[in-house]
Parts: sequence; C-alpha cells; structure tokens
Amino acid sequence: MDFAYDKETEELREKLLGFMDEYVYPAEAVLEQQRAELPDPWATAPIVFELQAKARELGLWNLFLAGHPEHGGLPNLQYAPLAEITGRSPRLGPIALNCAAPDTGNMEVLTMFGTPEQKKRWLDPLLDASIRSAFAMTEPAVASSDATNIGTTITRDGDSYVVDGRKWFITGALNPACEILIVMGKTDPDAERHRQQSMVLVPRDTPGVRVERGMTVYGYDDGDHGGHAEVVFDNVRVPAENLIGGEGEGFAIAQARLGPGRIHHCMRAIGMAERALELTCRRVLDRVAFGRPLADQGVVREWIAEARVRIEQVRLLVLKTAYLMDTVGNKGAHTEIQAIKIATPRAVEWILDKAIQAHGAAGVSQDVPLAAWSAAVRTLRLADGPDEVHLRSLARAELRKYA
Repeated sequence: MDFAYDKETEELREKLLGFMDEYVYPAEAVLEQQRAELPDPWATAPIVFELQAKARELGLWNLFLAGHPEHGGLPNLQYAPLAEITGRSPRLGPIALNCAAPDTGNMEVLTMFGTPEQKKRWLDPLLDASIRSAFAMTEPAVASSDATNIGTTITRDGDSYVVDGRKWFITGALNPACEILIVMGKTDPDAERHRQQSMVLVPRDTPGVRVERGMTVYGYDDGDHGGHAEVVFDNVRVPAENLIGGEGEGFAIAQARLGPGRIHHCMRAIGMAERALELTCRRVLDRVAFGRPLADQGVVREWIAEARVRIEQVRLLVLKTAYLMDTVGNKGAHTEIQAIKIATPRAVEWILDKAIQAHGAAGVSQDVPLAAWSAAVRTLRLADGPDEVHLRSLARAELRKYA
C-alpha cells in the first residue's frame, strides 16, 4: 500500500493551501461584514465572486466532478485531500472553487443523466457559476429518510408535466441567483415501489413555484449558500422535455447523486475537524487556569490525543472509499460510502464538542466558528440519509454474508 499522494495531487494541495492562506482565511472577516450589509440576506456576498475569479485563474475550479477532466474534475482520490482543505473554511472554501452543494450534486445529475439540451441550458451556466440551483426532494409531511414516501406528484398532461407538492429544507432556493430546481416526485404511484418516482427540471420563475420561508438549523440560516427554503409547487407546468432520464428513474438518479455528495461532505468535515483541533491547541496553550496552562491538564491532553486518533481513522476510511469509487464505481463502494457517512460526522461532532469546551464561553459565541460548525456537522447526521438508515443497510449487508 502507498499512502502518499501522487505528484499532481501534492502540487494541487500546495497551490490550494496557498490560496486558502492568502485569500480565503483573510476573506472570512470580509464575508461577515458584507453579509451584514447585503440588501437581500440570501444573496451571495461580493467577496465570493472575487475568490471565484482567483480560483479560476489558478485552475482550482470544478474539481469535484470525478470522471470529467474536461470540466476540471479530478478522480475522487485526488479530490479528497483538496476537499478536506476547503472544509477548513466551510463558508468560503468550497464555494470559491465552485465545489459547493447543492450545485455540485445537481451538476453531477445533469452530467450523468441530462440531455444535450438540458446540459446546454442548465449545466453549462452551473459549471461557470453564473447561476445557482436547488435540489427539491425532502418533504415536511413524510419521513423523507425513505424517499419512496414522497408525496409530490409529477403528472403528464400532453406535452407537459404538472408538479404539485410541498418541499422543505431546499438548500439554495432562496438565493436570487437560483434559477433552476431539480424536483423529485411521483409519476406513477401504482408502479413498483422504487419505480414510482421521477425527476424534473423546474425553473424557479415558473408560475406556481412559491418560496414560502427560510428554515433555520439550530437557529442558523445558512444564508451563505442561499438558505434552506420551504417551497410550494402549485399546479406548476413545465415542458415534457424537462424530465431527467425516464419516468420511474428518479429513485435511481437520487442514489447516484447522493453517493458522491456523501463523500464530499465527509471530506470537508475532516478539514473542519483539523482546524478545530488547531484552534483548540492554540487556545489551551494560551490560557492559564489554576496557575498553569490548560494544555497541562490531563483531561485536555486526552481530548487532543483522541481528536488526532479520530481524524486519522476517518481520513483513512474516506480515502479508501474514494479509491473504491474510482476503481470499482459507486455501487462497489456502497458499504464504505455508508460507513463514512456514519463515522465521520460522529467523529467530527465529538471533536467540535471538545473544542467548544476548551474555549469556554467563547466556544459558543460568534467570535469563533465552532458553534456554527457544530450545528452544520450535527445536521450531516440527517442530511443524505440519517445514521439509522445507513446502519440498517450496513447490518443487512453483513448478515447476508452468513444467512
């Protein structure tokens, strides 16, 4: 086994580390100031566009799109350490490289399943970051951990599809630059359970699309990425050619979309954990309590050692998963994708909890990013499937070996 990154990856890491140090970290304070002054709280702050221009100039663009080097995409094993670096500044790093959800997943869907016309109309401007998008699957009225529950209907009517339903936690839909939503709903409720669903492209300005409100996550609005909206589709009519793939393929497309999304989240979360550990070490070396630095306290040293162990464990598992996705495909890496989705948020959640504890009152304040990161990582244990769904599937696969 060779645990070293290849030459190209090392070169990209050095370039990205320099970009983060010179441009991204200094921009974090600028982002706070600009967001406070934006007339539209859901709009993208100007500093983001400045960072994107620089990232494109450096060739750090669309790196997430595995299998598509023509767009800048890298194999998962090369992208993993780069995504980790961007995760050290989760509000700015991913979006600066046009590697932020939900646009990444939507670009993957359009790349894999879109028609030439759909790609020209929607994929190209997303690759260029000239528009934003949203993915509308989760619903308030059903247990969305089981996507076959979806109640939104997509009904064929002549040369059109008519969409009716209510979605929520639709990331990005509040951003004024969001022009397209990929909507999942049922086209045939009488079909086999996993063939009832389809996906359709719905322009945000289509009559009947109504953004009701922004949802908060532990009180945070995630305005940097266009918030999380509750969206109503009331007799929304779109051309039949807006269907993605074929009727009944929506569930399979969703699974194809969520696999890469899960590993991307885990990659970035490891970067968040690394920076949290760095902040913790600096804090405990600097603060004195009861006559000696906090770093001299045995319990604090145990936190730091345990954090390092957990980071190394999940990083190796994520890299193994990336390797399998590149070599045997997402289906062949199914077990590992589920494993990292369970293990990484839990590990990072623990590290952030100890980082907050080490910072005392500052840890839960707006002066350090730890509280916001903690809310984001806790959300990952629900997003793209809750822990329990992945545990259930993993256990079933293990038991099959011995049945």
